[in-house]
Amino acid sequence: MDDDVARLLGADGPLADHVAGFAPRAEQQQLATAVGETLETGGLLVAEAGTGTGKTFAYLVPLLASGTRAVISTATRTLQDQLFQRDLPLVREALAAPVEVCLLKGRSNYLCLHRMDMADQGDPLDAATLRDLGRVRDWAGVTRDGDVGELPGVAEDSRVWPLVTSTVDNCLGSGCPVFEECHVLKARRAAQQADVVVVNHHLLFADMVLKEEGFGELLPGVDAVILDEAHQVESVASRFLGVTVSSRRLLDLARDSIAEHSREAGDMPALPELAWRLEGRVRNARLALGEADQRLPWSHWQGLEEVGAAFAGVRETLAELLVLLEEAAGRGRGLEQCARRARETLDALRGMEADEAGWVRWAETSRLGFQLHRTPLEVAETLRAYMDARPAAWIFTSATLSVAGSFEHATRRLGVPEARTLQLDSPFDYARRALLYLPSGMPDPNAPDYHQAVVDAALPVIRASRGSAFFLFTSHRALRWCAGRIREQLDYPVLVQGEAPRGELIQRFREHGNAVLLGSQTFWEGVDVRGGALEVVIIDRLPFAAPSDPVLQARLQALRDQGRSPFVDYQLPEAVISLKQGVGRLIRDVEDRGVVMLCDPRLRGRGYGRLFLDSLPPLPRTSELAEVEAFFAGPETVAGGG
Repeated sequence: MDDDVARLLGADGPLADHVAGFAPRAEQQQLATAVGETLETGGLLVAEAGTGTGKTFAYLVPLLASGTRAVISTATRTLQDQLFQRDLPLVREALAAPVEVCLLKGRSNYLCLHRMDMADQGDPLDAATLRDLGRVRDWAGVTRDGDVGELPGVAEDSRVWPLVTSTVDNCLGSGCPVFEECHVLKARRAAQQADVVVVNHHLLFADMVLKEEGFGELLPGVDAVILDEAHQVESVASRFLGVTVSSRRLLDLARDSIAEHSREAGDMPALPELAWRLEGRVRNARLALGEADQRLPWSHWQGLEEVGAAFAGVRETLAELLVLLEEAAGRGRGLEQCARRARETLDALRGMEADEAGWVRWAETSRLGFQLHRTPLEVAETLRAYMDARPAAWIFTSATLSVAGSFEHATRRLGVPEARTLQLDSPFDYARRALLYLPSGMPDPNAPDYHQAVVDAALPVIRASRGSAFFLFTSHRALRWCAGRIREQLDYPVLVQGEAPRGELIQRFREHGNAVLLGSQTFWEGVDVRGGALEVVIIDRLPFAAPSDPVLQARLQALRDQGRSPFVDYQLPEAVISLKQGVGRLIRDVEDRGVVMLCDPRLRGRGYGRLFLDSLPPLPRTSELAEVEAFFAGPETVAGGG
C-alpha cells in the first residue's frame, strides 16, 4: 500500500494525468501513506497537514484505492458539497475506482412532503411566506432528491423552511402518510448502499445521539471514519450531546398541536386554547429574560423573580397541554408525536432547574427568542465510547491541531491520547512569499486607546498593499468601532460583516480585488481567497475565548478542581489553534504572497507569546513598517527583520 499510494500521487501517477495543475508533494504522499496504513490496521490517526498539503486527495486516494467502506465527515455543508461534487469525482475518475458515493445531509436540508401539505393549516401565513410556499409546492413536483438547496428564489432565512422541513421532534416516522415517498428516508437508504458516505459533523453526532437513544443508526456500518476539519469536532459534539430547549421548539410544538387538532381532534377545543396560551407564556418568558444577545449562566437568571415566575408559567401550561395531548394521542400519529415532544420538552425544562455534576446550565437570548442549554463539560469519554463501539479506522485531520508541535491538547480533548500523530508543514515558500509584521509600540490590549492604535498601525499597511486586506477581530464590538474609523480614512471598498450575507461579502471581496473586509469569528476559518485579492491579514488581538462565556467558565473551574492550570491546559492551546486558523487565510496557493500583521504586543511581551509564534508557519518577522512597504514594493523582496 505504501509504495502504491506514493505512486498514485507521484509525477507519473493517474492524478497527474487527470487533475489540471496537479503537482506531486512529498507532504501529501506522507499523509496518504499514513492514512493507508491506518486503513489497513484499523487504528487511530491524528494528522495536521499545513495549508497546501492537499490533505483531501491524501485521504481520498488510499481510501478509494483500498475499497474501504467509509464515512467522511467535514465541518460545514459548503465543504461537504465541495468534497462530494468536486474532489471525490476527480479522484474516483483518476483511479477508475468502482465505488458508490453518497451525499447525506441532516433532515432540515430535505423537503418534508407531509409538513408541506400541512403548512398553511393553523395560524395564517403572511404574504411573503405564502408566496414562498407556492414556489416550494411547484418545485416539489419535479425534484428528485428534495434537497432544499436546489430551489432558487427562496431565501435561506425564509419563514417557509421550518414549515416544510422536519425535525427529530416532529417527524412521524413510519406512521407518516407519505412515508415511502420521504426524501430523508430515500437519502438514508442510498447511504446504506454506498461505499463512501459524505456527511458533516452535525449529522455524524446526531447519529451518535439517536443511536444511543434507541432510534437506530442513520449512517451505515463502515470500516473507516475520516473526520476532516477535526479541530471543530469537540465543539460540535458538545452541542449534540447536550440538551437544548428553545423558544422555537416550544412555539413549534404549540403550532403543530393546533394543526393536528384541526385534523384529528376538532372536538377538543381546550387543546388549541392551551396551545395558544403556551405561545403567550413563551413570549412572556422571552420578555422576562431582558435584552437581546446575552449569553450567561442559567443561575444568573434563575434567581430573578420575574424569570422564575415566567418559566414556571411555561412549565405549568406545557404540563396541562401534555395531559390533553396524551388523551388525544390515540386519534392519530401526529397527536401522538406532539404528546411525545411535549413530554420530552417538559422533562428538559425541569432538568434546567437542578444543578448536576459534569454539566453546565446556561442560556442565550436573541431579538426574537431564547435557548436554554445543558452542556457536558467534557465529551472525550463519550466520543471514545462511540469509537470503541465502532471497530473501524478513525482518522482525524486538519490544518490546525498541534500547539508548537504537540498534539497533547487535541488528542486529550478528542479522547484518543494514544493515537498515532503526524505533523506535516505546508509546502508553501513562506520564507520568500510572506512576512509576519509585529508592530512596535502597541499599548496593552486592555488599554482604552488600544483599537485606535490598531487602526493607526493598520492603515499604512493597507495603503502599502493597496487594499486586498482581511481585518479579523476577536469581538463584534471592536469590529464595529474600527469599521467606522477605517471607512473615514480609506478610499478602498470597505466590506463589513453583518452588512450582507457572509458568502456575498466574500464574493464581492474577490471581485473588487482591492477591498478591505472586516470580520469576526465566522471569518477566521473556511474562507479561501486566492491571488491578489488578498495580500494582507490583520488580526487585532490574540483570540482568547471570552472569559464571560458560561461553558468556558465551567470548564476552567473543573480544571481548577482537578489541580490543573486552566490557562495552560485549555485557554492557551485553544487560542493558539484559533490564531493558526486566522493566519491560514493568507497563503492559499503556491503563487500567493502577502503580510500577516499581528497587533497584540503580548506576542513579544509575555512568555507565552513564544508558544504562539512557534506554532505559526516559518514566516520571516519584522517590527519595521519600512520592511512591510518594501515587501509590497517588489514581488521578490525578501524581508528578514527580527
